[in-house]
Amino acid sequence: MDVIYGLIPGMILLGLVGVAVFFWAARSGQFEDLEGEASRILMDEDLSPRKPPAANSTGQQEQANKD
Repeated sequence: MDVIYGLIPGMILLGLVGVAVFFWAARSGQFEDLEGEASRILMDEDLSPRKPPAANSTGQQEQANKD
């Protein structure tokens, strides 16, 4: 029976620590975007790199016309 006198305050303290950690995680934004991170792993990022845009000949002509 003497063990209960030590276990009850210990469990209350452990519960308060758990609640404090939960509120810290909620305030720091850990639960903001649960769906985004879950679907981001499914997106394929191994696509071939895009080619840089070629020089626009009409842009060069417009520049020549301004001069």
